[in-house]
Amino acid sequence: MRAVTVVPRQTGSARLDHIAEPVRGEGDLLVQTLAVGVCGTDLEIVGGGYGWPPPGRERLVLGHESLGRVLEAPPGGELAPGDLVVGIVRRPDPEPCPSCAAGEWDMCRNGRYTEHGIKQLDGFLRERYRIHPAFAVRLDPTLERTGVLLEPTSVVAKAWDHIERIAARAVWNPQVVLVVGAGPIGLLAALLAVQRGLEVHVLDRVSHGPKPALVADLGATYHSRTVSEAVGRADVTVECTGVGELVLDVIATAAPDGIVCLTGVSSPGRTITIEPGALNRELVLEDGVVFGTVNANRRHYQAAAVALAKADPGWLERLITRRVPLDRWPDALQWQPDDVKAVIDLPA
Repeated sequence: MRAVTVVPRQTGSARLDHIAEPVRGEGDLLVQTLAVGVCGTDLEIVGGGYGWPPPGRERLVLGHESLGRVLEAPPGGELAPGDLVVGIVRRPDPEPCPSCAAGEWDMCRNGRYTEHGIKQLDGFLRERYRIHPAFAVRLDPTLERTGVLLEPTSVVAKAWDHIERIAARAVWNPQVVLVVGAGPIGLLAALLAVQRGLEVHVLDRVSHGPKPALVADLGATYHSRTVSEAVGRADVTVECTGVGELVLDVIATAAPDGIVCLTGVSSPGRTITIEPGALNRELVLEDGVVFGTVNANRRHYQAAAVALAKADPGWLERLITRRVPLDRWPDALQWQPDDVKAVIDLPA
């Protein structure tokens, strides 16, 4: 069968390969891949900056944002042939830390987890794969075109889970949410905020293309200038860019008791001068919280599946701005000015 593989840490090594069919030892579910989303992590792996192959192997199958259809399933289980499913990316480490042992492998404390398409586990950018049912999440049939958005939605479902857990420290009635960055993660974070009935503002540097209309059609407000001009003081901020200056700006403009969630991964190599005493004073005197989050566990995937099923299908379709067939997979990795999410479609 066909798959896109790469030699991690080797630039220019990605190619469309022919690989062996998956073996039953990889899992009782046999899944036909329908689509795989492309994100910055994939670009970094293909660019030679990241990734680890399976033990004893040189090449890694790419792809961690998946959508598939079950071909074979154990009888009597929760999943059956024909079901739409998404594979959970992360697996717990073989000698689980306390978090992994409790099913919270997204909070692994010793770093020995593995990840499909990223770290020591083949990804989903292949025509078929096997997986254990515990690591597959069923989707509503209405998500056949857009279920590939589940993995990025799980990331923001986790972000909102943790925001609400932190908020439970006190009597708190948040009203205003600021989302910084209108890429897929930012737009999906805004979707989940709107679903919570909050006043949502989204800040991004572009003033044209599909993003302003996508935000407006959520019932949110789009901004393209500065954090302070976007909103006075936000009760909740979800920062999705990793840009250092913006991270500092959103911390400085958080409301009293405000919560700032950082989801963007910053690029190294740039120094920013800050006054740490002033930052500390503001966080302490206003009971502020700043935390980072990455990845998701099964609970978050399930919450994301519910959120997507509630969303407007047409709006979700518009997030996927380009669909590329498998035989033209490199095109999906070439960024276009109006891109929100590019997806590689696999033939049925």
